[in-house]
Amino acid sequence: MNLQHLFSELLQGYTQDMAKIATYWTELSDAYSQPRRHYHNLTHLENLYHELVSVKTQVHDWEVILWSLFYHDAVYDTLKSNNEEKSAALAEKRMKSVGVSEEIVTKVVEMILATKTHVVSENQDINYFTDADLSILGKDWEVYNQYAKQVRNEYAIYPDLLYNPGRKKVLKHFLAMNQIYKTDYFTQRYEEQARLNLSRELEGDRV
Repeated sequence: MNLQHLFSELLQGYTQDMAKIATYWTELSDAYSQPRRHYHNLTHLENLYHELVSVKTQVHDWEVILWSLFYHDAVYDTLKSNNEEKSAALAEKRMKSVGVSEEIVTKVVEMILATKTHVVSENQDINYFTDADLSILGKDWEVYNQYAKQVRNEYAIYPDLLYNPGRKKVLKHFLAMNQIYKTDYFTQRYEEQARLNLSRELEGDRV
């Protein structure tokens, strides 16, 4: 699977302006390839895509999933708290520029904004998307631990004195949930291991 090819195919459903498609891809590729992005990068998009392909037959609107995939972390600044809003705004702007319907644009904006809180949605497509976005929590400990280190590196500007309490709050937030994942597929696949990983990080001396 090639992300650039996938993106190009998605946009060619609306425009044959290959220069515009190339420009939009470069914009995204450059954003996700910034040196400070140790986790929220193109590899994250590739992994997210593979997770979502596993539930493609359950998804109602695959196109909405794809637009959201590419743009959900397009803006990522660890000093700001409005990354999802800015990412959604960029997606809306780019989608409208190639003639995507208002209905689809609205759904994509809603899906991207849902990654801010990861709460249960009445829209099952959103639940699949946010579950896939959190799938890293339920991977084997070695993979999870590497992810935790990558996130720490993204917040390298903050000393441990500031970072660790915030990280602990996040870990406790997930562990306090009755259920981390909202869909049967991701719950069965990752819930148990995610709780083990979160607890292990919380109890470890790194945070």
